[in-house]
Amino acid sequence: MKIFVDGRYYGERDAKVSVFDHGLLYGDGVFEGIRVYHGRVFKLKEHIDRLFCSAKAILLEIPLSRAAIMKATVATCRANGLRDGYIRLVVTRGVGTLGLNPRKCKRPSVIIIAGKIRLYPKAIYRRGMEIITVPTTRNLHSALNPAIKSLNYLNNVLAKIEADNAGVEEAVMLNAAGFVAECTGDNVFIVKNGALLTPPLSAGALYGITRQTVIELALEAGLKVSEPNLTRYDLFNADECFITGTAAEIVPVVKIDGRVIGNGQPGSITRRLEVEYHALTKVSGEPI
Repeated sequence: MKIFVDGRYYGERDAKVSVFDHGLLYGDGVFEGIRVYHGRVFKLKEHIDRLFCSAKAILLEIPLSRAAIMKATVATCRANGLRDGYIRLVVTRGVGTLGLNPRKCKRPSVIIIAGKIRLYPKAIYRRGMEIITVPTTRNLHSALNPAIKSLNYLNNVLAKIEADNAGVEEAVMLNAAGFVAECTGDNVFIVKNGALLTPPLSAGALYGITRQTVIELALEAGLKVSEPNLTRYDLFNADECFITGTAAEIVPVVKIDGRVIGNGQPGSITRRLEVEYHALTKVSGEPI
C-alpha cells in the first residue's frame, strides 16, 4: 500500500507522523472517510467541502486547495490500483510542542490512506442489526460541536465500548436533552406511516454525506421526509429503522434495546433505498 503523506508516497512501514504532531497528542485535526465504487470516488466534492468546513471551525489552515486535495485523493487511489474500497483523509495540526497552543505548530500535515474496509458482517445487512442506546451523551454544541469531524473521537469511542460490552455492533447516542442524536459512527433513520424521519443536525447529528444522499433519494421516490427531534419511544415504535454512513452504507435495524422494530425484518422502504443507493454508486463519482 502506498500512503500519501505531505506530497510524497510511503509504504506502510515508512508512513509515519511525529510524536509531537498535535493530531496524535491532542486529537487536533480533522478527517473524512470516503468510498470508492467501480473505479470512481463517490461524493468526493461533498467530502472535501465538509473537510474544509471542519477545518475552518477549528481554525486549521489546510495547506492544499480543494482542487489539489481532490487530485491527490484520486491519485492515491490510482497509485494503489483501488477500484472498490475506502479512503481515510486526515489533516492534522502538525508538529508542535508539548503545550496545547496550536500556534506552535508550523505546518499542518495531510495524510491519505486508500485501502479496504468492512465495517459490519454481510449477514447483518441481510437479516438486520440489533442496537442499543447507551449512557454516554453526545457532545454538547457548546463544548465540541458534533458537526466538526475532528480527530477527537473519544466521545464516540466511549459509546462504542458500551456497545461492545453489550455484545452489539452499534449504539444510539442521546443528547443532553434526551433526544436521539446519532449512532457512534452512523446517522439513524426511522420509517413511520410511510414517512422517513431522522434527527436534526441541531440534535447532535453529524452532517452525513450518506444521510443527505438517502434524504435526496427518498424525496425523489416521493416519500415524505422530516427532521424532528426523536426520542427512544419513537425508535421503539417505528415501522422500520436503519442507519447510514460512508463505510456502513445503509444497514437495517430490527431491534433496539430489546424491542423488536416493525415485524423484526428489514423493511420494504429500507430495502428500496438500499437498491437505489447502490445503483447510484455505480454511475456517480470522480473517475480514478
